[in-house]
Amino acid sequence: MKNSLTRRDFVKKSAGASALLFGAPAILRAGSPNKKLNLAFIGAGGRGGSNLRSMTKDPDVNVVALCDVNRNNLAKAAEQFPNARTYEDFRELYTKTDDIDGVVVSTCEHTHAYATMPALKAGKHVYCEKPLTYNIDEARKITQAAAKAGVATQMGTQIHAGSNYRRVVELVQSNAIGPIREAHVWVSRAWGLQSEEDAKKNNDRAFVAERPTEKMTPPDYLNWDLWLGPAPYRPFHTAYFPGPKWYRWWDFGNGTMSDLGSHWNDLPFWALQLDAPLTIEAAGPKPHPEIAPASMSAIYQYGARGKNMPACKLTWHQGDSKPEIWKQGKIPQWGSAVLFIGDDGMILSDYGKHILLPEDKFKDFKRPEQFIPNSPGHHQEWLNACRTGSETGSPFSYAGPLTEANHLGNVAFRVGEKITWDSNNLIAVNCPEAAQYISREPREGWSLC
Repeated sequence: MKNSLTRRDFVKKSAGASALLFGAPAILRAGSPNKKLNLAFIGAGGRGGSNLRSMTKDPDVNVVALCDVNRNNLAKAAEQFPNARTYEDFRELYTKTDDIDGVVVSTCEHTHAYATMPALKAGKHVYCEKPLTYNIDEARKITQAAAKAGVATQMGTQIHAGSNYRRVVELVQSNAIGPIREAHVWVSRAWGLQSEEDAKKNNDRAFVAERPTEKMTPPDYLNWDLWLGPAPYRPFHTAYFPGPKWYRWWDFGNGTMSDLGSHWNDLPFWALQLDAPLTIEAAGPKPHPEIAPASMSAIYQYGARGKNMPACKLTWHQGDSKPEIWKQGKIPQWGSAVLFIGDDGMILSDYGKHILLPEDKFKDFKRPEQFIPNSPGHHQEWLNACRTGSETGSPFSYAGPLTEANHLGNVAFRVGEKITWDSNNLIAVNCPEAAQYISREPREGWSLC
């Protein structure tokens, strides 16, 4: 699992490569903002259907290929785009790529890397839904492959394009509340292993306590073997399908942490310029071998970063877990939020709004001038980047490390120990049993090589 390129060196080199490729004026790269883009869509229902509808609002997007293991989803998309080639197996889609400029991956979490890697190796632009990959090893491989390919990439963290997050990042990086040594993220969603009573309370309609033992016949429109992809074989059961049931099973997903962590941890990761944590520890119920927890917390310790970024602690809370300052009523008790605690004040933010605390101290506060441009829209950022080499908000050089950090919270939870993390070599140096959660061998017939 060793990598010859260190994390710090890799970030510097990939950033330099991106600047050379994507920082050049469009005229130098002969790119046109109105260039026709031939796109392939892997995943055409649910999130994939939403991505398909959004991106094809651009009149210069041409859908050349569609793929879905759900024949109903595939047929519906094909009706709208009758000239597109159709596939159930994305490995077959990649046998013809000469007319494809970019690929949009909207499959389930456990197949993201396997649908993305062939596109990068073929030199195609890629938009991949969050979380970028199923595990840490896949995230590192995808990040490195993207840097080598030099293409436009974007992870589907749509809120990253919102103006609210951008204004918060400007406040943090302008030192509005002084150096920040502590931050908290909490989300109210509590889906996962819990009692039936708590599942009802938390609106978790996919309650399950153990792996089902009975076998069911897959619906005739679903290619179950392809849906499983690289994951271990399991007989079909409605406990796994349709989504989002699958995401709470360790075989196929990583629960709330990797799902909502991609959105909520994005803000402190961006604002505080975080990368690889030094240590991670988690707390919650006894880990279940099959099912992710409904409630848990994870503490990340980060070293100093640059002039105004001292060492800091970031704590993730989900479900019943909340910061003490929230429990004591010392801040507004928003259901899901991010809290930055600085030497001179606090910033509280959710997706659409934020406030400086204490409010009376900041009533005459003069905001910094805007230095992060407004986004044309998360999807449009990527489409523009494919055409002209402009930047995207969540390229794989950023999304990869964010995904690794989110997964590390689950790794620490599952091993039940505080992890000391060697990011260069992807090793929990004090906890060899963590290796089984950092990478896994795919099922026969599937490979990232």
